Amino acid sequence: MFTRTLRTRMLAAAALAAATLTLTACTNGEGVNDEGASADPTVTATASTTPSPEADGASKGSTGGSTGGSTGGGTGSSGTSGSTGSSGSTGGSADSASDSSSATVACAKTSTRTTATEVSRPLNHLLLTVTNTGSKNCTLIDYPAVRFGEAQSVPPAFEDSKPQAVVTLAPGESGYASVLLSAADGSGSNGSTATSLEVYFNTDATTAARPSLPAKGVYVDDSIHVSYWQSTRADALTW
Repeated sequence: MFTRTLRTRMLAAAALAAATLTLTACTNGEGVNDEGASADPTVTATASTTPSPEADGASKGSTGGSTGGSTGGGTGSSGTSGSTGSSGSTGGSADSASDSSSATVACAKTSTRTTATEVSRPLNHLLLTVTNTGSKNCTLIDYPAVRFGEAQSVPPAFEDSKPQAVVTLAPGESGYASVLLSAADGSGSNGSTATSLEVYFNTDATTAARPSLPAKGVYVDDSIHVSYWQSTRADALTW
């Protein structure tokens, strides 16, 4: 009797222990781990081939960065080509050419046109006009040395007509000088009519311009004087 009772208690204790072990296994997550291990492999494979949003964004960012960097680099290369600098070189050449063309020389017969015009006022005056037909600035120095007909001497100048600066003519500009041919009151002597004229631009010149005179010629006496070269017609005819 005692032995049967002890066996019954031992079986009950063993059953209780087994139940306790089973409950403990369920509560510590071992059962969940077993279910995870038996998950469908097809589902797992599908999930692994689908890019995550983060990976997709990183890929796009890399592509955008590569494209932007390449484009930016190309633009920067174009911006530093230095083609503008070559225009500076061209500007320097143009300045040099301009400096060369603006060099000033003495006016000469070959690069000017000279005319002699008889004027009504003042009386007995001739106006000499020299126009620069060349490509450089030229200067008219002092006063013209004129020779009417066969005259052997150079007429004197009105010293008070000397300008403060040398007359400089740009291409196309004109300078002027007047010639008092004879005394207005008839007080001059040794008068004669001249039909030809030579004009040396100054007393040191070796070549002369030969402007035409009126067909009837001009009357000249020993009162003859010339003015210095002037920049305007009015200034020349003052003398």
